[in-house]
Amino acid sequence: MKLNLKRPLAFFDLEATGISIGVDRIVEISVIKLHPDGSEEVKTWRVHPEMLIPIESSLIHGIYDEDIKDEPTFKEIAPLVSVFLDNSDLAGFNSNKFDIPMLMEEFLRVGVLFDLDNRHFVDVQNIFHQMEQRTLKAAYQFYCKKDIINAHSAEADTRATMEVLLAQIERYENQEWEDKKGNKSIPVVNHVEGLHKFTNLNRPVDFAGRMAFNDKDEEVFNFGKHKGKRVEDIFNAEPSYYSWMMNGDFPLYTKRKLEQIYKRWNDKRQADRQAKPVQPKLFTEDTKAETPKPVQPSAQKPFNKPYENKPFKKKEEPAAPVNEDMLKLLADKFKKGL
Repeated sequence: MKLNLKRPLAFFDLEATGISIGVDRIVEISVIKLHPDGSEEVKTWRVHPEMLIPIESSLIHGIYDEDIKDEPTFKEIAPLVSVFLDNSDLAGFNSNKFDIPMLMEEFLRVGVLFDLDNRHFVDVQNIFHQMEQRTLKAAYQFYCKKDIINAHSAEADTRATMEVLLAQIERYENQEWEDKKGNKSIPVVNHVEGLHKFTNLNRPVDFAGRMAFNDKDEEVFNFGKHKGKRVEDIFNAEPSYYSWMMNGDFPLYTKRKLEQIYKRWNDKRQADRQAKPVQPKLFTEDTKAETPKPVQPSAQKPFNKPYENKPFKKKEEPAAPVNEDMLKLLADKFKKGL
């Protein structure tokens, strides 16, 4: 079956040192770029993660430190990856929660531009989980009647993902689906825009899911004490929350989207202030009462100068010279003190 594409759809899969978006690093990336004419381009890069690969991760994907010691870092290959994925929609298995956020984190970390705006994202796992709720291995067996050879190698998983999507579209053609609110639709269709909507039902703003869109297309927080509240409302009520998130251990892409919302909110606030200049206060009937009344002379307290109401001191005269009588008095006084 051929996908109905308006522009390339890049199926990709990452192998990494772990699953922590903000901490772990990519060790392998494989992309199958499917063009509207049905042709394919395949690229696979091994990547030096600039950190040790935990043994538990190596046991899953089979890539060890020795295997990537001479490979380029992501910073070195980032321009190549960006160009190869340019003008492509993105697809993967669990890609909305892991592969796309991890890839964006790497691009942002090395300062290479990779814009996600105006792209569609098809998460094959979401179609599978919402229709059958199984794993990639089970999905491949269920839809394609085959087992994955070299499972957990990036290219094998990527190709299996692509084949599963083609089989899903064929299997669920014209099949009705009912969401949690009772709304019925035919969501699995042969165009990327429709698949994008169906595989992004939670409508995340930042892929990590810290923020999401509500029914009014407004960004709301999706975690913590402000869950469900509009992001802009929290900026108004608790401005320090923005600084806390920007300085916290959140993925860089989450911070980037938060910064964009903050800038929009701040620009709007500044525009509102300029649109409402402070008017000079005029004296009206209402403001007369606020004007302090002059104090009547009768109510005024007498003004006391610093030197008034003080006893008058006479001019001091020069002391009399010491004589014998004075010395005698002093001698008598001294004896009494003893």
